[in-house]
Amino acid sequence: MNRPPHSATPDPSGADRSGSGEHTGEQDGPPVPTRRRVVRRRILITTGSLLGLGALTGGAYGVNYALVYRDRKLSNVGELDFRNPVAVPRLLEPEKDKRGRRHFTLKARTGTSSLVPGKKTPTWGINGPFLGPTLRARRGDTVSVTFSNGLPETTTLHWHGMHLPAEFDGGPHQAVAPGEVWRPSWRLDQPAATLWYHPHPHGKTADHVTRGIAGLFLIEDEHSQGSGLPHTYGVDDVPLILQDRAFQDDGSLSLRGVSFLEELAGAGSLGVLGDNIFVNGTANPHLKVTTRLVRLRVLNGSNARVYNLGLTDGRAFHLVAQESGLLPAPLRLRRLQLAPAERAEIVVPFEPGEKTVLRSYPPDLGVGFPNGRLDGGEDTFDLLQFRAAEKLRGSGELPTELPGAPEPVKASDSARTRKFELSGIQINGRSMDMNRIDQVAPARAVELWDVQGIDGVPHSFHVHGTSFSVVSYDGGPVPERLRGLKDTVYLRPQETVRLAVPIPEYVDPATPYMFHCHMLKHEDQGMMGQFTVVKPGTERSAPRRVPGGHH
Repeated sequence: MNRPPHSATPDPSGADRSGSGEHTGEQDGPPVPTRRRVVRRRILITTGSLLGLGALTGGAYGVNYALVYRDRKLSNVGELDFRNPVAVPRLLEPEKDKRGRRHFTLKARTGTSSLVPGKKTPTWGINGPFLGPTLRARRGDTVSVTFSNGLPETTTLHWHGMHLPAEFDGGPHQAVAPGEVWRPSWRLDQPAATLWYHPHPHGKTADHVTRGIAGLFLIEDEHSQGSGLPHTYGVDDVPLILQDRAFQDDGSLSLRGVSFLEELAGAGSLGVLGDNIFVNGTANPHLKVTTRLVRLRVLNGSNARVYNLGLTDGRAFHLVAQESGLLPAPLRLRRLQLAPAERAEIVVPFEPGEKTVLRSYPPDLGVGFPNGRLDGGEDTFDLLQFRAAEKLRGSGELPTELPGAPEPVKASDSARTRKFELSGIQINGRSMDMNRIDQVAPARAVELWDVQGIDGVPHSFHVHGTSFSVVSYDGGPVPERLRGLKDTVYLRPQETVRLAVPIPEYVDPATPYMFHCHMLKHEDQGMMGQFTVVKPGTERSAPRRVPGGHH
């Protein structure tokens, strides 16, 4: 599907509003009564003109709003023939260097991609023109990366979900200028999980992700391959990076996603909500199934869109892992909602010869009229068709328990509680300042973070450098689908989510981690803060400014 994007058109009410000049010279005649009548007449004429113009302007706005609202209920159902085999990102295993480290060589580069039929789209990628390879390493490995920036802009490479020192996190303070090289190195010390990487330059993250920089980072451990789950990469263990895109008429990517008139009506407040859906960079895709069970590692890699996943024939599937690790046991579901940056591992059963489609049904955003529609809450998209072979391998039996699932994070009764209110482009009434440290936390403590969006707008809250457990959701019990270790959570407007957050072990009073909304437009506009990790007992004396004046 490739709907031509709306083009910006002049404001229908944009006639010259300056009015005619007014003669102010003295006139003959009785001075006071006549002058008063003239002034009254002019006030009435002016008032009538302004009211008429206001009515015209209001009417034009109403017509524009009605047209935009009508057209913002998006769907591609019935429009796809699923003709393209879904691309499976290349699996990049690390090379072992002389020091025993597992080494990855990555380069950000420009290129062109065939995303729109008959047109070439300028794109960015890692080790290729669009997206990047899947990285894989094991718990206990010391990994090192040589990341070179071949882009025309300064960028970063953030290891989303990774537990590592702040100086190697790849956030906005680890900027890499064009032509420069960044060489982070750290030890993997967390359970098996599906993580990802993406750019994180201050104020430009949405643009850089939209252009195509993203990929998965898989961590394996002593339990993961013996869990009984499918684990042959690209065969029965398949990554699915879900992303939407909007395009200009020439096939180039739209970085705004909306026209002027659509923005005037309130669309685009979350960021780009495109009507073209890609899976691993493939439009109109299908996956050939050769086994009775398929494990799908699903990443919502979109800037703002929330997906509500289900299969069109109504079959159930099993959730086996959240962002940061396996669940203790598979959870049977028919729907799974994922906000931007959330990941999930699901296992889908198949029978020989059958077909079904992975669809995103209208998500429950918790937002009423009119933003429910404008923010994508009424959209329906077919994502990927599954085509099972006539003969399938395997037994189709899932284990009832999953060894190696991490324990939930628990906070003590005396744990410190912090409050985070997201509104407009601010957290706790402050917009992002690269030089300001917003929170200081003691290493290895477990804290309670109460996070709430108070502005009536959807948000997706992410914490760098750690993984948390959801303790309560709007004061009630945690939905089953949110149990397990996470690093990102969706915030319904006005509802408070309580998180048990383990503070990282890596002490560094000078280099902060980030916490922010992962609706990338919100992040870029300032809905982000910084926290440092210090030796317990030194919180009061720790710096509240970033040394060196980073920008």
